[in-house]
Amino acid sequence: MRQIEMPAQLAQKLAVALRDAPDVHRAIVACLDGVTVSAVSSVPEDQADGLYDQVRAALDPIEDAALIQRLEALDPAFLTAVIRYGLGHAPIPHATAIHTDLARVAVAPVMRPDPNGTAFLPLPSDRVGMPAFSDRAFDAWFTGQRAPDLPADQPLYGYGLYGEQRSVYMADQYRDASGPEPRSRHLGIDIFAPAGTMVCAPLAGRVHRVAYNADPLDYGHTVILEHRTAEGLPFWTLYGHLGAPLPALAEGADIAIGQDLAPLGDWHENGGWAPHLHFQIITSLLTQTGGNFFGVGHDSLWPVWSTISPDPNLILRLPNAAFGLKGL
Repeated sequence: MRQIEMPAQLAQKLAVALRDAPDVHRAIVACLDGVTVSAVSSVPEDQADGLYDQVRAALDPIEDAALIQRLEALDPAFLTAVIRYGLGHAPIPHATAIHTDLARVAVAPVMRPDPNGTAFLPLPSDRVGMPAFSDRAFDAWFTGQRAPDLPADQPLYGYGLYGEQRSVYMADQYRDASGPEPRSRHLGIDIFAPAGTMVCAPLAGRVHRVAYNADPLDYGHTVILEHRTAEGLPFWTLYGHLGAPLPALAEGADIAIGQDLAPLGDWHENGGWAPHLHFQIITSLLTQTGGNFFGVGHDSLWPVWSTISPDPNLILRLPNAAFGLKGL
């Protein structure tokens, strides 16, 4: 049986482990590995939540200046979620309750026409012969996938996968001060459709943020809505790659279920992607206060990221066939 370590001891141990660590996240998880007694963490949740602050306090402002600078470039709430995970606690304490609530609430379609019952095409990023989503050749390719008998007034929706590891996210833009591992696993579901297709609110809520994220391969026009479970727990939905949001979407405004939000944006306004919606659920905004949020996560920390952003099909409720190529 391992010796039970108190939070102050663990903080010192973590501080030492992080000095010159190539990867901050992996060093945290490795350091905390096995800090359990009979499969129960020896560190209570409230003490686990304060452990990162104790680690920071244990660092020397002069000797550890480089590490302090590195940590300050990261989200402290995410580091706490990693610590909780390393100690055997749920990374986000209330995520399971949100998940349970979403499984039983009524939802409206996220786009008009309703994606359910409409022609669709699964679009795993490694689909043979398909141009990259950031390649303008994608538009012509996607149009060419329409069945000859599909009426001209009916859209073909394409679905990009949740949890998929994508080569496009191996760029330096998706790395941070934590280490060399990029954030490469997709935290949303993508719905490809013609620019101008209307995006709607699947749940009632209020406007949390409206923003324009202008960096190449970013979200472009973005809307984040805040919602509440029946028990009052907050969670958020993110809508990326939009055209200009409708005037009613002032921050703080109430949003009705099914209300129009914005049209899908075209290449020049959506971050430089083929027209599509990136739809994502967020159980915790961590310390992110602007109109942006992580749309991809580290593969090695998928148990943490998938708790922060669970499967969007909890809300979309699309058939399993929308995400697989079997039988095509």
